[in-house]
Amino acid sequence: MITNNSEYKEAVAKLKEWADAYYIEDNPLVTDEVYDKLYHEVQDYEKAHPQEIDPSSPTQRVGAPLKEGFKKAKHPSRMWSMEDVFNKQELIDWMERINKIESVRRYYIEPKFDGASLNLIYEDGKLVQAITRGNGVEGEDVTNNAKAIKSIRLEIDYKGYIEIRGEVLMKFAEFERINKERLHRGEQLFANPRNAAAGSLRQLDPKIVAERNLIFMPWGVGVNSLDFDYLSDLMDFVYKLGFREPPVRKICHKLEEIEQMYEEFVKMRPTLEVMLDGMVVKVDSLAKQAVLGYTQKAPRWQVAYKFPAIEKQTKLLDVILQVGRTGVITPVAKLEPVNIEGVIVERATLNNFDFIEKLDVRIGDVVTLIRSGDVIPKIIKVLKEYRDGDEIEIKRPTHCPVCHSPVLDEGALIKCQNISCPARVVNSIIHFASKGCMNIDGLGTKIVELLFEKKLVLDLEDIYKLKDKREQLLALEGFKEKRVDNLLNAIEDSRKRECWRFVKGLGIEHIGEVAAKKICQKFKDGFLNATKEELLAIDGFGEEMEESYIEFMQVNRDKVLRLLSIITLEMPQEVKKESPFSGKTVVLTGSMSRPRSEIKEMLESLGAKVTGSVSKKTDFVIYGEDPGSKLEKAKKLGVAILSEEQMEEMVGW
Repeated sequence: MITNNSEYKEAVAKLKEWADAYYIEDNPLVTDEVYDKLYHEVQDYEKAHPQEIDPSSPTQRVGAPLKEGFKKAKHPSRMWSMEDVFNKQELIDWMERINKIESVRRYYIEPKFDGASLNLIYEDGKLVQAITRGNGVEGEDVTNNAKAIKSIRLEIDYKGYIEIRGEVLMKFAEFERINKERLHRGEQLFANPRNAAAGSLRQLDPKIVAERNLIFMPWGVGVNSLDFDYLSDLMDFVYKLGFREPPVRKICHKLEEIEQMYEEFVKMRPTLEVMLDGMVVKVDSLAKQAVLGYTQKAPRWQVAYKFPAIEKQTKLLDVILQVGRTGVITPVAKLEPVNIEGVIVERATLNNFDFIEKLDVRIGDVVTLIRSGDVIPKIIKVLKEYRDGDEIEIKRPTHCPVCHSPVLDEGALIKCQNISCPARVVNSIIHFASKGCMNIDGLGTKIVELLFEKKLVLDLEDIYKLKDKREQLLALEGFKEKRVDNLLNAIEDSRKRECWRFVKGLGIEHIGEVAAKKICQKFKDGFLNATKEELLAIDGFGEEMEESYIEFMQVNRDKVLRLLSIITLEMPQEVKKESPFSGKTVVLTGSMSRPRSEIKEMLESLGAKVTGSVSKKTDFVIYGEDPGSKLEKAKKLGVAILSEEQMEEMVGW
């Protein structure tokens, strides 16, 4: 029993030493029974003396569950993606590309573990924040959960500000244990250890995270004030802070050495307890990294040298036809179950019917399957020597497998155009009500699914009949008077919308916002009767767009007419002739003082074409705060640059 603060500090230090040996060095110093006994003694002392609790005590790793979801958080510096190479020639090509910019003779090699990327931020020696990778600029704040991962340091022996990046991993054995428990509870199984690690990081209760025995493996550093010449030395420093070190890492100078390391990793792969899908090759010199810089997506100074895809042989038992939101019918192969990297695979994508015909795959065929870090495995080959004559040809569908309406066959794509098809209706309603379409506030994914389940909204028209079902809405769980009234008011407000929002909201294949605006600009309220020739005359329209639009309007004409009897469409005004933006291509970048959609709409009303990427054909780049790479590219290309304030002065806004 611990009786005083001195004994308490000594016990905490001992627990931390034992935990490091177990979770970081994989070298337990005591049995679980001994560890647990001291842990509970420390816990009892802390309950009796809360004012003396050491924040770095192992008992403090697990906090209270979150009452709401995770908050978004910006990374102090961007977490980049990585370029992939898959063979020696692609690696040579990468090396030649970077050596044209900067002479490189020293490469840092490390394993590429397959997990969930995490950014740890330390200040004054303490872990202050942990952020998931997200989109690289912004992720989710999972600090409480990170503290529950025992190989993540709560404190480090470095007082400066530093970002330590790494991968959160789950061992194969732990993955199998969790999936067995989920199967027993009737819950959906995780697809692989990577998904399980990512799902664990997003648990609202840190206790669950702690129970899953996750591993954190550092691979890089973001913002820091350390003075090192080489990345390998910087990572040495990180590992000396007490983080787990990978089984192998090395400095190489020649292609042959890198290839030799690759072969070592390939051999090592089956022996590891965690997923390894390749190795990372990085320019070791930090100064040369700075010179090489970045593309729009990835650092030029590193590549992931991926392992060959794992191939397995199995049998195609059947083909299932799935109907998506836009009506696209996707063939999915039902397979004789096969184990790939610890995952039992029973389905694989067949892409489309052109792919099926090209491969000449038939039901009953023995096929070769690959899976290379992808969630959806792929059939790449038919082993025709195994055919016995009983194989069944896979026919192109002529009618939707769900609603039995005639389909539109575009060759590669086959689509059900019926917006009332049960297989696509829920997603059609969600799309129709979304912010970028009819903008019905309060009619999000979960609400639409609930209303469909309760048979209150079974079609787009039913949205506008909800005003007569107020009492039924109030009877739903969580639907108070204010919420119901807000929803009904938003629906009523959507009875008057811009024409393009309505056309885009119908969810016609190939018809997005730009195409919808062009259609409404040309045809006004006659868009329903547009002919093939008239559509093809629109700038940027091709045969696929025209055929999809015509077919959709033929199949859904009566439904669209009924919606038009409910909704009043605002037709686009004629473009102002005198405008500095008439006929100009414009790109917006950075944070603006007004909503980006509002600025875009204004510029388009002045005759501008607003696009998402900068090229030599761009006339203006308009920037706000934190503009990023688009502004730099505009400067390099000599494109005219305007601040938001300059743009407002030009248009008198």
